Amino acid sequence: MGHNRGMDEPEKLGPLQGLIGEWEGDEGLDVSYHHAEGAPGETRYREKVTMNPFGPVDNGTQCLYGLDYRMAAWRGEEVDPFHTEIGYWLWDAGAGHVIRAFMVPRSTMVLAGADATADQSRFTMSAELGSTPWGVLETPYLATNACTVRYEVTVDVGDGEWSYESDTVLRMPQFEDLYHHTDRNTLRRVG
Repeated sequence: MGHNRGMDEPEKLGPLQGLIGEWEGDEGLDVSYHHAEGAPGETRYREKVTMNPFGPVDNGTQCLYGLDYRMAAWRGEEVDPFHTEIGYWLWDAGAGHVIRAFMVPRSTMVLAGADATADQSRFTMSAELGSTPWGVLETPYLATNACTVRYEVTVDVGDGEWSYESDTVLRMPQFEDLYHHTDRNTLRRVG
């Protein structure tokens, strides 16, 4: 795997090329179930994301370019983040797929994807529990207490900023119906 070619040729990243760099945003809004209160609530947050390009990654005839990413989010002036993610955003030009593969330390892994074109600046990736190729994996504890049945994120890439809106659909014993845990933020390039 050549780790610098994505940097030398950002166009190889297709719709992801505008996401290279370091990003910060303080307009985050998390709407989720708050266990301490026993009810849904809103949490404002600030976020930092680093996206480093790499590629190509060759899988037989498939060629991927991508972004290695790290994300952390904090409530207010907290020192320790309340949420982190690590993973990859990938572009498969041959298939026309934009892909996001990530893990959160709560022991959930998501492989979300969508059809896209190289010049697209808005795309929606999704994954479903038990689905292939775009799926969700989690531990037995989460499967019983907060099972992710669907994940969807819409990304808008602009000039020097990008935003997202995500919906993590959960099956939880506290609710008769499925619960929608949503997050949104706008991030600006800082490096």
